[in-house]
Amino acid sequence: MPHDALNIVSLVSTGAHPGSGRARRAEQDARAVELGLRLAGPRLRVVHAGDPREEALRAYLGMGLDELTVLAQGARDDALPPLADFLRSSGAQLVLTGSQAETGEGSGMLPFLLAERLGWPLVVGLAEVERVDNGVAQVLQALPRGQRRRLKVRLPFLASVDNAAPAARQSAFGPARRGRIDTDEVAPVADELFAEAQLQPARPRPKRLKVIKAKTGAERMKAATAKAAGGGGQVLKEVSPQAGAEAIFKLLLEEGVLR
Repeated sequence: MPHDALNIVSLVSTGAHPGSGRARRAEQDARAVELGLRLAGPRLRVVHAGDPREEALRAYLGMGLDELTVLAQGARDDALPPLADFLRSSGAQLVLTGSQAETGEGSGMLPFLLAERLGWPLVVGLAEVERVDNGVAQVLQALPRGQRRRLKVRLPFLASVDNAAPAARQSAFGPARRGRIDTDEVAPVADELFAEAQLQPARPRPKRLKVIKAKTGAERMKAATAKAAGGGGQVLKEVSPQAGAEAIFKLLLEEGVLR
């Protein structure tokens, strides 16, 4: 089956600029749209659950879409039920999402919960769809350190993409203004978990230990076999658990992991 014959749906959300916090298209969702456009072209359907008046949604239209479907709901409504109902009735064979939203809860659980409700397989870290034959797709899954794993998945399935997917094309102003936003009224479903949650400012993550970055295999081999440059290391042998714990604690303090 050629890629452009697939019924592909991309789910998008409203993003936030990391510096200014200004509303924008979400980076990973834009990569999901980019991958969908490469596979289905103008037949790609893009869906958002939220406020149809959000101006940042037009950035997705500026990628070359004629229309975008919005399942209208409030900020504290649960997006899972209307999205699942829409996908069941749409006949979608492949659903692409980002791995985590930039606004709202940002838990990264939506792809998992949606796949569970639909009863579909879920591919995490999709990098490329190589081919589709007889209802089975051959895809590349991104793994840590630039590795790739080839998988075969039966249609329909849901896949989340991250920074391993192709970078999104720029959004053009003209198509963004000419594109159409179609609004579908859906029954509101209160998100009970979010209503009971307590929001607080995010804390800075602990400082990671220094990691040697190498781009080529030769550089990685050199880094793995090279001797330590500093001479302040300490080898602990046959020490008490208390002494070992104190040495580890001291190292974490020196590296700034603990404060």
